[in-house]
Amino acid sequence: MSSSGWEIRMSSTHKVPYYFNVNTKESTWDSPVPKDELRNLPGAQYLETGAQIRASHLLVKHEESRRPASWKEVRPIPEIFPSSLLEYVPQSTITRSKDDAIAILQEHQAVIDQASDKSDTFGKLATVHSDCSSHEKSGDLGLFARGQMQKPFEDAAFALQVGEISDIVSTDSGVHLIMRTA
Repeated sequence: MSSSGWEIRMSSTHKVPYYFNVNTKESTWDSPVPKDELRNLPGAQYLETGAQIRASHLLVKHEESRRPASWKEVRPIPEIFPSSLLEYVPQSTITRSKDDAIAILQEHQAVIDQASDKSDTFGKLATVHSDCSSHEKSGDLGLFARGQMQKPFEDAAFALQVGEISDIVSTDSGVHLIMRTA
């Protein structure tokens, strides 16, 4: 933290940097320090433009996930919808433990490690097994910059080389395998 208490953060709503004073809890869109001091503030990387990457992930949620529900966890309600309509509603909350979720990802990781085409295998596994809606796109999250993902996910994704797959990464959403694609 700088002596002034100011740091740069990324707005999750507007996807642009803002300035936050950790001492006074004040926030502002306008720089509170001279331009030549901005690069010395914590979070200065949020001012960089064009620093975007692309990644796919395979998410397995668990009972401690911030939203422990999945597109896979659905069940028909025949008393409300005729079976011919194929209408579904979310089922009860995911109840697997974090350790069970990690074990599931370790099994997927072993399959990927043995595959001759790791990228293709990763995408197929994400399509079928990921608890994220990105499963429809083989786990592809599209382009993103720093500050747009949860910090552990961001750190792991930006540390990867294109084509490289992370070890298991834990976030508030669940546990992930991440493959950097661009």
